[in-house]
Amino acid sequence: MIDVNATQTPKRYANIIPMKELLRAQDQLNPFPVLEKLRKETPVRYDSDRECWDVFLYEDVHKILQDPASFSSSRGLDQKQSSMLMMDPPQHTQMRNLVSKAFTPKAVQDLAPKIDALTHGMVDAMLTRGEIDIVEELATPLPVIVIAEMLGVPAADRKVFKEWSDILVSGPKENTDEAFMEVVRAKEKASSELHHYFRQIIADRRRQPQDDLVTSLLQSEIDGEKLTEDKLLGFCLLLLVAGNETTTNLITNAVRVFTEYSDVQDELRRDPSKIPSAVEEVLRYYPPVVAIGRTATKDLEIRGQQIQRGQQVVSWIASANRDEHKFDDPNRFIIGRKPNAHLSFGFGIHFCLGAPLARLEAQIALGVLLEKTKQLTGNQLATLTPIQSPFVYGVKAFPVQIS
Repeated sequence: MIDVNATQTPKRYANIIPMKELLRAQDQLNPFPVLEKLRKETPVRYDSDRECWDVFLYEDVHKILQDPASFSSSRGLDQKQSSMLMMDPPQHTQMRNLVSKAFTPKAVQDLAPKIDALTHGMVDAMLTRGEIDIVEELATPLPVIVIAEMLGVPAADRKVFKEWSDILVSGPKENTDEAFMEVVRAKEKASSELHHYFRQIIADRRRQPQDDLVTSLLQSEIDGEKLTEDKLLGFCLLLLVAGNETTTNLITNAVRVFTEYSDVQDELRRDPSKIPSAVEEVLRYYPPVVAIGRTATKDLEIRGQQIQRGQQVVSWIASANRDEHKFDDPNRFIIGRKPNAHLSFGFGIHFCLGAPLARLEAQIALGVLLEKTKQLTGNQLATLTPIQSPFVYGVKAFPVQIS
């Protein structure tokens, strides 16, 4: 963990520091023109303000994500304290093999009836009003409830569960030591509270096992050894953030697309079988995660730029997903785009373990929403506020008029 009481400012990881080109709210709401300019003019560039390399082309981002030997996910933490996102092989391989049992196709599909019932209840409640906030009334509670139930979190704790999640993905408002330290302290506090909370759940499950993921992991073994409490805590925090924020923003961003391009929602109502393809295009067009950080493990070169061992490298997913060298007409939303090899769930050994669950929740939520409404219209008078995070793409609220 970062020692926030240290007199020296901790190492400032570039993936939580805002890029100067994206400091304005309007650019955070629509970063794609900025990223396109950078991709074309400086496809690989060093940002002295953030002390990192930025990579914008699909080909380069793809290579980085599939090469953990050259680009490490480690943040310099003890492996026993870090989540899978910050592990390299062989620890990552062992941990992923263990927890992947909870995300097999059958395990995820078994959740479909529960997700469908939850969604119908939420959407039915919306229909009694003419305007709703899609973030507050559907996109946030649905994945929170699903993840919370998987982890055995009581319903009464869901609100604070979400608050902790929001803090863990937040970033500083500006690139200053003061702003950075403020975010670090907030993250440390939330992380400490979450560790304490999950330690209590783990202790409860040891005394009284239940039909939930924590109990399953407690009973599992890697090479004949039980999962340590530190690794189990790391996974709980990872599942909280990855399974919560990603799906919330995926659903919200999809509805945003529907309101910006009404022909999209009309086509999906006529042919709901296209919803899975539309979800994939939302992932490419408005990705929930815009950037992923790595650390170079050796001196290397990308497009003539010399990257030194230990330097941070930020791969811009949102830029790669709109690279004209990879995607035809990349700035147009195409429901049936094929192929659609977006990188929104990462690539390689760190490909998002919860991707099948996020896809299922989004497909069900959007299907029910479109089935039960005739039109979704964005509130033109509403001022959208971007989530204050350099690597997450979404808005804090999204008012929608329904008919």
